[in-house]
Amino acid sequence: MQVRVLVVLLAAIANAGCSYMPTNGPADYDVRSGPGRPDSLPYGFVKITPPVLRILADNEPRLGTTFANKRVPSEIRFGVGDVVSVTIFEAAAGGLFIPSEAGVRPGNFITLPDQAVDNNGNISVPYTSGVRAKGLTPPQVAKGIVDALKNRAIEPQAVVALVDQRTSLVSVLGDVNKASRFPASAAGERLVDAIARAGGPKSQGFDEWVMLERDGRREIIPFGALVYEPANNIYVRPNDTLFLYREPQTFVAFGATGLVGGKQGQYPFDAWRISLAEAIAKAEGLDDSRAEPKGVFLYRGESRAVAEQLGVNVLQFDSPVIPVVYNLDLRDPAGYFLASKFQMRNKDVLYVSNATTSETAKFLNYVRLVTATINDPILYATNGYILRNTIQGASTAASIAGGTGTTVGGGAAALPAVTP
Repeated sequence: MQVRVLVVLLAAIANAGCSYMPTNGPADYDVRSGPGRPDSLPYGFVKITPPVLRILADNEPRLGTTFANKRVPSEIRFGVGDVVSVTIFEAAAGGLFIPSEAGVRPGNFITLPDQAVDNNGNISVPYTSGVRAKGLTPPQVAKGIVDALKNRAIEPQAVVALVDQRTSLVSVLGDVNKASRFPASAAGERLVDAIARAGGPKSQGFDEWVMLERDGRREIIPFGALVYEPANNIYVRPNDTLFLYREPQTFVAFGATGLVGGKQGQYPFDAWRISLAEAIAKAEGLDDSRAEPKGVFLYRGESRAVAEQLGVNVLQFDSPVIPVVYNLDLRDPAGYFLASKFQMRNKDVLYVSNATTSETAKFLNYVRLVTATINDPILYATNGYILRNTIQGASTAASIAGGTGTTVGGGAAALPAVTP
C-alpha cells in the first residue's frame, strides 16, 4: 500500500514539475487550450478534417480569382506614340484627293505618310482638324476619318493600320533568359506564352515565383501553378508586367521531429508543392521516444474570409491576416490520408509536441540527478571509510602473522594453534 501511494505521489509531482523542465516548445494541451496569458497573441485552433481540406482547396490562391476576366483580350487600341498608316479611297477621280487629270483607274486612293498619335491623342488627316485615335480601334478611327470627309470627298472610305505598336506592350522582367518588352498579341496569348517569348525562366521552375501587375493590382503565384493548373494561366493583356524571381519555398520544423536528439531547422520544398505528409517525412518523421502523435501542429496565417469559413472567431482579431494553428492527429489511422492531402505553403511552421510521458521521464531524471548529487558524496565517503578499514585490517593481520615466525626462504607463516 505504501509503495502505491509513493508511486502516485511521484507521478503527481512529476506532472506538476513538467512545466519547469527544459523543453523545445509548448505541450499538446497548452496549444489546444489557446493563449495562456492575456498579453499573448491570440490564434485560431483548427483540427484538420475533410471539410477543412475542402475549404482550403476552394480558397487556394489563383490568378483566375484575383483577375476574374478570363476572356480573350479585345482588339488592340491606339495609344500616344503608336505609328499609324492611313489610306483614303474615293469613288471617282476629281475628288478631294484624286486630281481630275489622273483619270479613272481601279482604286482611286491616296496613302498618307506614316505618323504617330500625338500627345493630344489625334492623328492628322488633310482637310480635317484632326481625327481622334487614342483609345480607339483601327475601324473606329477609319469611321472618324470618313465622317470628317464625307461632305467634301467623293464617297470616301478609309483604311487604318497599326504600323508600330509602342503603347500596348507586355513587359517580362526578372529571372528570365531574355528580359523583353513586346507588343501584345491581338489574337491573345497566355502568361506562359509571354514568359516563353522572354526565353523562359533561368532555373528549373519550382523555385520561381511570378508576379503579375495589372491596372495597379498585383498577384503572386508559383510558376508551377501556371504550368500544372490551367486556371491560373490566364490571358495577358496590354500593359501587363510580369516579374519572375527565384525564392526557394521552405518550411520550418521544431519539436520532437527527426532522429533521436531531434533534427530541427529549415527545409526546402524542392518542388513547387508538397503535402504535410511529405513535410513530416523531410523532417525525418516523429521521434518515437519523445513525440506525441496527436500533437502535430502547423502554424500559418490565413485571410479573414478563410479563417471565418474554418470556424475561427475573427472578431477578436484586428489584422487582415489571422494566425491559425492546424492540428493533425496521427494516432488516428486516417490522419495519414489527411496529411497527404493537406498542402504546405511557403514559410509554414511545423511543430511536434513532446508526449507527457517524455516530460515525466525528464522530471524523474531530474529528481534522480538531485538525489544522486546528495547521495554520491555520502556513498563516496562510506566507500572510503570501508576501504580504509579493510586496508587497516589487512595490515594488522599481516603483523600478527609475522610475529609468530616465518619459514626460511619466504614460506608460509606459522599460525598459532587454536584451542577450542
